[in-house]
Amino acid sequence: MTFRKLSPAEILALVKKAGLKGIEWGGDIHVPHGDLARAREVRELTLEHGLTTAAYGSYYRAGQSEGNGLAFERVLETAIELGAPTIRVWPGAAGSDVTDEEGRWKIIHDLRRIAAMAAKAGVSVSTEFHGGTLTDTNESAAQLLVEVDHPNLLTCWQPHNGEATDECVAGLREVQSRVSNIHVFHWWPTPADKHPLADGAERWGRFWPLIQDMPGDRYALLEFVQGDEPEAFLRDAATLREWLA
Repeated sequence: MTFRKLSPAEILALVKKAGLKGIEWGGDIHVPHGDLARAREVRELTLEHGLTTAAYGSYYRAGQSEGNGLAFERVLETAIELGAPTIRVWPGAAGSDVTDEEGRWKIIHDLRRIAAMAAKAGVSVSTEFHGGTLTDTNESAAQLLVEVDHPNLLTCWQPHNGEATDECVAGLREVQSRVSNIHVFHWWPTPADKHPLADGAERWGRFWPLIQDMPGDRYALLEFVQGDEPEAFLRDAATLREWLA
């Protein structure tokens, strides 16, 4: 997701240079929904570089996309060809405070449906702690997993923008058993204020113990860097590797 202007081959070379292990490929630019030939090509390139696909960032919006012409079946078949273990989706197109009960349950039913579809193919579905969706608060994100009540629905986790560290820790604890991947960045206090990852050492130092206690394995993914610059990415990748070591 970090380098939409670069080709898959350029991204793979950069990730290899950074010493990282996996990539989340997006459905908006690099692996378009339904382009199975492209998905196979990117999968093969990824494997040739000794890397793995961490996720498929589909941008499918539960409760909305199906009615707008993006069938989840097309998203799923693309993820399968790509070799993605999980499909990242967004729960709706509005925040939890402005989504009425009918709208929320429409999203819940769609999440339950697509989680069941993906389960048959051995692929999980992951929401994301993200503004403008039903996961925009810790409470709503945790409640959504309970409401959908499907073991194949997980969530990616990241600190909400502008949220105090203690609140982020509390939110992480609420979903600790259901987290797929981690999105790592240091934006403070708004998405416009992107800082070197190393500046977030104290903040992330509160998160890692909880993450390490989670069952199973997951990817820690660098999501965007200062100026979308390769050098900033390499710098943050070195920080991430140091933290994980």
